[in-house]
Amino acid sequence: MPSPPPGAALPEIEPVITDDEFQSAVPDLATGDEAMDAPLESIEEFEARLAREQDGAETAQDSVDQATEGQSAPLGDPALADGDPVEEIGDAPIRDTELAAPLPPLSTFDAEPVELAEDESGDDETVEIDYDIEVNGLESADEETGTDLAAMYRDLSLLRTDGRKAANSAQVSARLTEDSALLQRILASEGWYEAQVTTRLDRAGGSDNGGGAPEDGTLTAVLDVAPGQRFTFSQITLDAPPVVPETLLTDNFALEVGEPIIAARVQGAEAQLAVALPQNGYPFAEIGQRDILLDQYTGEGAYTLPIDTGPRSVFGGIETTGDLAFDAEHVETLARFERGELYDSDDVDDLRKALVATGLFNTVSVTARQSGESTGTVEGPDGAIGEAQYATIVVDQEAGPARTIAGSAGYGTGQGLRVKGSWTHRNMFPPEGALSFDAVAGTSEQGLGATFRRSNAGRRDRTFQLSANALHSDYDAFEAFTGRLAAIWSYDSTPIWQKRLTYAYGAQLIGTVEEAWDPALQERVDRTFFIGGLTGQVGFDRTDSLLNATKGFRLTALVEPEGSLQGGFTPYVRSRIDGSAYFPFGDSFVLAGRITVGSIQGIDRSDLAPSRRFYSGGGGSVRGFGYQELGPKSEEPNPKYDATDPDNDANPYVYRPLGGRSLNEAAVEARYRFGNFGAVAFVDAGQVYEDAMPQFSNIRYGVGVGGRYYTNFGPLRLDVAMPIDRQKGESSFAVYISIGQAF
Repeated sequence: MPSPPPGAALPEIEPVITDDEFQSAVPDLATGDEAMDAPLESIEEFEARLAREQDGAETAQDSVDQATEGQSAPLGDPALADGDPVEEIGDAPIRDTELAAPLPPLSTFDAEPVELAEDESGDDETVEIDYDIEVNGLESADEETGTDLAAMYRDLSLLRTDGRKAANSAQVSARLTEDSALLQRILASEGWYEAQVTTRLDRAGGSDNGGGAPEDGTLTAVLDVAPGQRFTFSQITLDAPPVVPETLLTDNFALEVGEPIIAARVQGAEAQLAVALPQNGYPFAEIGQRDILLDQYTGEGAYTLPIDTGPRSVFGGIETTGDLAFDAEHVETLARFERGELYDSDDVDDLRKALVATGLFNTVSVTARQSGESTGTVEGPDGAIGEAQYATIVVDQEAGPARTIAGSAGYGTGQGLRVKGSWTHRNMFPPEGALSFDAVAGTSEQGLGATFRRSNAGRRDRTFQLSANALHSDYDAFEAFTGRLAAIWSYDSTPIWQKRLTYAYGAQLIGTVEEAWDPALQERVDRTFFIGGLTGQVGFDRTDSLLNATKGFRLTALVEPEGSLQGGFTPYVRSRIDGSAYFPFGDSFVLAGRITVGSIQGIDRSDLAPSRRFYSGGGGSVRGFGYQELGPKSEEPNPKYDATDPDNDANPYVYRPLGGRSLNEAAVEARYRFGNFGAVAFVDAGQVYEDAMPQFSNIRYGVGVGGRYYTNFGPLRLDVAMPIDRQKGESSFAVYISIGQAF
C-alpha cells in the first residue's frame, strides 16, 4: 500500500485481537512462580538427573525385549530377529546369508536406456530470432580517410554471422559487444585512438547500412560511433647509429610528420626498412619495438623506432655445412656476387634459388655470419664510402635423392601416340654431372638414348651435353634407322630464370639408313647417309613465361652447316628463323601470333637425306593437317589396292610428302582464360617448297578451336582443327594433345 502524503489523516486499522484478550493470555509475573523463583540447579545436579533419566529408559527397553523374546523376526527380516536395531559387524558372525553371498556381475543386469518423453506438440525446430544492424557515425571517418570503413566492418562483423539470426537476445547482445570492440580497433588502426562506440538493442526497427531495410518490429542491434579526434605524427625519430650513406634510413622510410597515424602505413614503413638495410650492406640489421607517445589534448603522437643496424658488410668467403651435394667451390660458380662487393640480400636470395633449381637438395639455406674481419673503407654502388667488414656466406645443405624417373605422353593425328620415359641420376659425376637413359615408344617412333649432362659447367646456367641415341622413325615421308652422336654447349632459360638472351653451339655426327620415294626411279629405295655438321642457335626472349606467354615477343635463329661424308664432302647450310608475339587485352584475352621461315642452301633435294629436309603440318606447325603432310607429294601405288578384287574400294594411289628445301608458316590464336580453364580459336597457314627459298605461294590454311587446362607446370592442350580446301589424301580433321601452348 503506498504511503499517504505528509499531513494526511491515517486510515483506521481494525485490531487482530482486543487488548483484554492479549492481557488475559500474558502470565501474571507479579504474583510470582515457585519454579521461576527457585534457584538454578548446579551442573552436578543436572548431570545426575540426566543419568537417572537414561537408566529409566534402558529398564523400559529390557521389558520390551523380554516381552518379544521367542517371537519371529519383525517384518520377516532375520537380521532383526534379536530385536537390536543396531547390528555389530566387527568380529561377530554374520547371521544373514545374503550378506555373505558374492555380488552378482554387472553383465547380469539388464540395463535399459532411458527414454525421454516425446514432445507431444511435435514441434522440434529451434526457435530463432531475426535482427537487423544499424551503424551510425562512420560517415565522417569514411570521408576523411577516403576508404569504406563500413565495408571493412561488414566483412569482419560477428553480428552478420548466421544470416543475422540468433538463439535469443542474450546472444545478440554478446555479438553486439564484440562488434563494438571491433569498430574501436578499426578506427584505432586509422588513427582514431579515442573513438567511443555505444550499443543498444532496439525493438523499434532500423536499417542496415546497405544490408536492406528491416521489417517493422524486428530487433535491431544499434552501434553509435563517435570517432573523436584523429591523431597525427608530430615527431618521427629513427634511433640508429650513423649509416652510409647518411640518408639511407630516411630515404627508405615512408612516414612523414603531419600524416595520420595509420597502423598499416606504420607496419609497411618498418618492413620497408627491414628490407632496404640488407639490400644496402647491412645484413645484420634489427628493427626494434616502436614507441608512440600520444597527446590526447593536441591529438598528436611522437613516434620513435630503435634500429640496430649492425656493421656495414661486404661479401666474404663461402662455407658449406651439412650433408653436401657439392662443395663451396661450385657454390661460388652459382653465386652472382664476388668477394669484396657490398652485401645485397637480393644476391643471397638469387643464390638460394639457384641452389634449389639444381634439384639436388631436400633443404638448403643461405645465411650471413659476421666474421669480425675489417675491410677498411669500401665504396658502395651509390658512391658512398665507409668502413665495412666481411660477412661469411654459410650454405647449409641437406642432399636429397639424386635419381629421377620421368615420363610424358602425347598424341597427334598423323604422328600418332608417343610415350617417352627416362631415368636420371642428377649427380652421378659431381658437381651436377647427370647421366640419363631414355626410351621412346610410339606409333611412328621407337628409340633408345643415353645422355651425359653437366649443368652450371664452369658458369652459371651454362650446360654441356654429350648424347648418343638410336631411333627408328616410320612416317609417310620416309622410314629411317638413325644413329646420332652430338656434343652441345648451351646457355638456356630455366623455369626460375627466363633469360633474355640464350645460345647453343656444338657438333654432331649422323648415320642413317632411310627408305624414301625416288622420283627418278618411281619407287621407294633405301639409301645410306653419313652426315657431319655444326650447329649454332641464338634466342632473344622478352615474354613473361616460357610455357604460357601472355605478353612480349621472342625471336630464335638456327644455323646448321652440314655436309655429306659419302664420296667426298658435300657442304650445305640449313637455317631457320622463328618469331612470336603476344598481346594481352584485359586480364582474360591474349592475341598471339607466330611466323617461321626456313631455307636449305647448297644442295639438291634429291641429294639431301629425307630426315634433314623441311616438313610442315601437325600440332607444332600447321594444325588441321597430318604430321609432315604439306608440300610436294609423291603419287605412289597403294599396296592395299587390289585391282582384281571388285569389292576393293581403296584408292589405287597414295600421296606421301617429299619434303623440301624451304618453308614458311604463320599462325594467329585468340586465347580466352577463365579460372583454370581456357578456350582458343586459331588460324594456321604454311607451305613447303622444293626451291631453296620460300615462295610464299600456294599457302594452305587450317582452322580450329581448342581447350586449355592450366596447371602449375603449364597448360594442358587439346586442339581440334580442319584443313581449308581439303585435297586428296588429307584428313577431314586432326586432333592434338600435349603440354604447353602451340607456340
